[in-house]
Amino acid sequence: MFLKENILLAIAGLKSNKIRALLTMLGIIIGIGSVIAIVTIGNALTSSVSDTFSSMGANNILVNVTEREADPYRGSSGKMDDEDLISMEQLERFQARYADEIGAIAISIGSGSGKVKDGRRYANINIEGVNEGSKDINNIKMQKGRFLNAKDVSASRKAAVVSDKLVHNIFKDKTDPLGKEINIYKDDGVDSYTIVGVYKYEQNAFQGGGQTTSDQDLSTTMYIPVTVAQQTAENQNFQYFMVKSKPSVDTAVFAGTVQKYFDGLYANNEKYTCQIQNMESYLAEATSTLNTISVAVAAIAAIALLVGGIGVMNIMLVSVTERTREIGTRKALGARSIYIKMQFIVESIIICVIGGIIGVLFGIGLAAVGVNLLHATLKISIPIIIISVGFSMCIGVFFGYYPASKAAKLDPIEALRYE
Repeated sequence: MFLKENILLAIAGLKSNKIRALLTMLGIIIGIGSVIAIVTIGNALTSSVSDTFSSMGANNILVNVTEREADPYRGSSGKMDDEDLISMEQLERFQARYADEIGAIAISIGSGSGKVKDGRRYANINIEGVNEGSKDINNIKMQKGRFLNAKDVSASRKAAVVSDKLVHNIFKDKTDPLGKEINIYKDDGVDSYTIVGVYKYEQNAFQGGGQTTSDQDLSTTMYIPVTVAQQTAENQNFQYFMVKSKPSVDTAVFAGTVQKYFDGLYANNEKYTCQIQNMESYLAEATSTLNTISVAVAAIAAIALLVGGIGVMNIMLVSVTERTREIGTRKALGARSIYIKMQFIVESIIICVIGGIIGVLFGIGLAAVGVNLLHATLKISIPIIIISVGFSMCIGVFFGYYPASKAAKLDPIEALRYE
């Protein structure tokens, strides 16, 4: 009954001073809203990055030719010659030697960009020469037809695997694209390819802004046999490739084995060497960095909570001053000091809890907008919401205690004389 009465008194006090109560809550609302928004957006980005790396394969290993004395901020200082790169024969010997550990190898050569045209219809593309292992390693999901196979690569066929976005832009509804010939317009001329497969386009965390343009202007990857891409490439050999270890193989251990193998291969090369990295280490580093940034920014945003708490204490002190006669009357009628103290603490808690709830809703709304702009998936953390509301209650108790104690210590006679 005592607690209910204090709650009703607190609510009545807030109703009588709506604008002041709202301004008091503002610091709490902004503080909690900012923390929830930042943590939610950080979780969404971490999840998006994690999903991207998982789609790339946690047991994938990147082998990359780099300069021995390369500046990590400037990269390679010059053009690499074919003798410094990894040849197809070297890849075949490597795959044969570790056949029991290797599940697949993916090689690729960029072949520029262009535009597929058919009358007024068009689609922007990036052309990439790949081998048959790229489908598995890059987790390419086929919708129709097949991916490039070993025969396409060995015979240098003008075969192409295109995205569903390209099919939507170029072909009329219900037209089967398989077996159809498409014309690729590039700066150096026009080339023709036959579609053998269609894959599902998926934007990942590292493709910024792709979905901000229309599907018509979206640029997607068209896969062609690597041997076809080699015909117009500056280098015939490869600067990097991906290795997928078999499920039974410890990827971290195998990465060390691969490093030793290529260290031996490049032992006599004074300028270049091979750097080996696996996706698990990339994922751990990226997740750790994002988490650190989120915590740091959330801690800065939490300062607003402190400011909001000070605002609550300030308003409660004003409220005690304004209600001095009321306090004196209650004490003269027999109200104990603990009752007076609890009245103002409850009022402070209610202000902070209402502000906390509004802050949670504000934070979720802000996070939804941010996540949508980043093209990530909104994942609301229930524990963070519970902690935030609980923390707002603690702020109410902490910053409401001093004004409540001051009210409880008022002398009833002096309080009744107060004008």
